[in-house]
Amino acid sequence: MFLFANYPSWIHPEIFPGVPVLGLLRWYGLMYIFAFGTAYMVLKQTMKEGMLDSKGFKCTEDDLFSFISTGIIFLLIGARVFSTIVYDTTGIYRSKPWLVFWPFNANGQFTGLAGMSYHGGFIGGWLGMVFWCIWKKKRIFQWVDAMVCAIPLGYTFGRLGNFLNGELYGRITTAPWGIIFPGADRFSSNLPWVQEFAAKINLPLNYSMVNLPRHPSQLYEAFLEGIVLFAVIWFVHKHKKWDGMLGSIYMGGYGLVRFIIEYFREPDADIGYRIAKDSSAPIYQNTSLLNFLCQFRPYSAVPAFILFLASWLEEHLKCKSFHISLVFQWVRVLEQGNHTMTFTQAYCQVTASP
Repeated sequence: MFLFANYPSWIHPEIFPGVPVLGLLRWYGLMYIFAFGTAYMVLKQTMKEGMLDSKGFKCTEDDLFSFISTGIIFLLIGARVFSTIVYDTTGIYRSKPWLVFWPFNANGQFTGLAGMSYHGGFIGGWLGMVFWCIWKKKRIFQWVDAMVCAIPLGYTFGRLGNFLNGELYGRITTAPWGIIFPGADRFSSNLPWVQEFAAKINLPLNYSMVNLPRHPSQLYEAFLEGIVLFAVIWFVHKHKKWDGMLGSIYMGGYGLVRFIIEYFREPDADIGYRIAKDSSAPIYQNTSLLNFLCQFRPYSAVPAFILFLASWLEEHLKCKSFHISLVFQWVRVLEQGNHTMTFTQAYCQVTASP
């Protein structure tokens, strides 16, 4: 009995593989459409509940469409720019930046905009929301809270798209639900650890290079970072105490869940300093200093704490721009040469202002 599963051979990145014109349609792109559509429906529900209303303002579907359209445009730009310029190792996009949004390859064949970065999309989406709120003079924390109700389910479709693409798979595993992904790295069947690994799952070593089963970490993320996180935020959203509370819960919750899932995802093999006994083993069977730091996810925990603190202070001190005033007050005094002023003193000056 084999204690693993093969990636389904009938799944292809293309929706209609081999069909002229229709063969350009891909599941990953369709998942983006599902993600944006789902986000819009969730936002529409929050609008009906009055979550986006404020004194003298009643949110309409036009406002909602304008908000989410701006966020989507910024998200796509950020995701594409990060994928091509930040993460690209060939240097072609730095020397020819116009290719970032060029949907054709060197032979003139239409390929679409292949390659999107989650980090870039995250940053771009948040910048888009902030830009829209400033443009329309809306409370940023209030609209961010509504948006984070919609983000997790959209993220679910994105990870399902990764699974359908057969990419972003996890570490090798002996778990019975491990899947052999066709595009994964192969290992020499002559290595002792490979032979021992294969014996545990009854995997025959018929070739010199063998493909080992891996965690379907895309599905783990779709469930935990998507469905579970959505359920938590949706349960809390009717009981929130101040604007910004849901945003901080989302960022903190995402960081916590991602911390756990990082132990099942395949990390980047070209970063960090290896800490290993067997140099022939894959890097993700051991650990590295940088991978350990990445698993800590400080870039999610710190912004979550800052957002929580700033939104709480704004609500409970009844100061509309408290967090901005506090920072500006401190910087202004430092610029005047008073380098002895503490953050606490700046806090007292701002809270004493009318």
